[in-house]
Amino acid sequence: MSTASNDLRLANTMKALVKAHARTGLWMQNEPIPEIGVDDVLIKINKTGICGTDVHIWNWDEWAANTVPVPLITGHEFAGVIVDMGSHVEGLTIGQRVSGEGHLVGKESRQSRAGKFHLDPETRGIGVNEHGAFAQYLKLNAFNVIQLPDEISDDIGAILDPLGNAVHTALSFDLLSEDVLVTGAGPIGIMAAAVARHAGARNVVITDVNDDRLTLASQVADVVPVNVARQDLKDVSVKMGLKQGFDIGLEMSGNQAALDQMVESLVMGGRIAMLGIPPGKSPVDWSRIVFKAITIKGVYGREIFETWYKMITMLQNGLDVSGVITHRFPVQDFEEGFRQMIGGSSGKVVLDWTGV
Repeated sequence: MSTASNDLRLANTMKALVKAHARTGLWMQNEPIPEIGVDDVLIKINKTGICGTDVHIWNWDEWAANTVPVPLITGHEFAGVIVDMGSHVEGLTIGQRVSGEGHLVGKESRQSRAGKFHLDPETRGIGVNEHGAFAQYLKLNAFNVIQLPDEISDDIGAILDPLGNAVHTALSFDLLSEDVLVTGAGPIGIMAAAVARHAGARNVVITDVNDDRLTLASQVADVVPVNVARQDLKDVSVKMGLKQGFDIGLEMSGNQAALDQMVESLVMGGRIAMLGIPPGKSPVDWSRIVFKAITIKGVYGREIFETWYKMITMLQNGLDVSGVITHRFPVQDFEEGFRQMIGGSSGKVVLDWTGV
């Protein structure tokens, strides 16, 4: 290949983090810049967040091996700028700062036709089923684009996806004046606790066995952190003056013992929103759930697009989750970013693509 031909080829490529091999890790590679269709926009990526899903893909566990095609550009949490758009796109402009909904929904199902896009069984995810946002450029259908107001930084824009999970979970039930128990002080659990306080909960308790994450939770939100490996949750609730227990539970850990403890800690008729995913099949004492008249709601992703509206509005009106971002790296140091996430003591990790 001539030098001129090589330069032309490189001019149409971008840097991207690719699941190039069916084993642990990601690889920084040159990939073609996506070609957009008439209904798409091309987004130049500024910041991306590393998600727990990305860690599963990095580790190449059983779920990832059964779900993710190889090769694939991964990543689905992002903020960037529109640099090109298709001829049918309306309401957006070149140079506009945006994030986006990473769930690509179909249009034919009963759920989609009813406007319940988050329940569409044909949903595919960017960075999981389709090429994603760990790249200099992302192609996204304009329907999925979320405009970022000036008050929301690129760093926060890059974590709106997981914040949306937290908002969807926390706002599953009326929180005003209620006592809320959050199990799991990962980044989404911490943000859910912050949302609960912002939405008017009287008391919010968050549990975990990781002291670093419990400390982070107390720094991000007005919550009571409880290490259940050392502290008795029942004693904590009694000291707080809760006569029967907690009204609402937000299960964010995926830990069966945490769910069992939550059921025991709720009032009669208590309600649970469950985002955490237990590994495999787990034994459940259904008799306790029935006799306590517990309501359990499974939560997946975000309500498209109501959750986006609510979380952006809350951010504009005082909700502050910026402290949940504990590490920022240039994307060239992505391996260190993943090490921090895998280590289990970090909050959100944000990668900066602007220097590529």
